[in-house]
Amino acid sequence: MITITIPEPEVTIYKQQDPQLSHIYGFTDFHLITREKGGIFMFYNDKDELLYVGKARKLRQRIKKHFEDTVSPIKNNREDVVKIAVCLVEDPVERAIYEIYIANTHQARFNTDVLVSG
Repeated sequence: MITITIPEPEVTIYKQQDPQLSHIYGFTDFHLITREKGGIFMFYNDKDELLYVGKARKLRQRIKKHFEDTVSPIKNNREDVVKIAVCLVEDPVERAIYEIYIANTHQARFNTDVLVSG
C-alpha cells in the first residue's frame, strides 16, 4: 500500500469582501504566490469544500488563468472561490500524483477529468 501525505500549503490567500485595491474576483494577494516555482493549488468555497485542484510549472500565472480564460473548469463558478491554497512541489511527476490523489480523496467538484470511480 502506498501512503501519500499531502503537503502543507506554503501560501493561502482569501477573497476580500470589499477590496480597496485592484483585484481579480476579490483576490488582492496574488503577489504572495511565486511566479517561478511549480506546485499544486486548491480552490475552496465558503464551506471549505474543495472545488478544484490543479498543478502548474509556474503557479501564479496558472492560477490567474483560471479566473481569466473561457475554458477553465471553474469558469461558471469563479465567484464561489473564497480561498486558494498553494503547495510548492517542483517535481512534475509528484505534482501529477498529488493532483489526482487530492481530487479523488476530497472529491473536488470540478476535477471531473481526473476523478477515478471506485
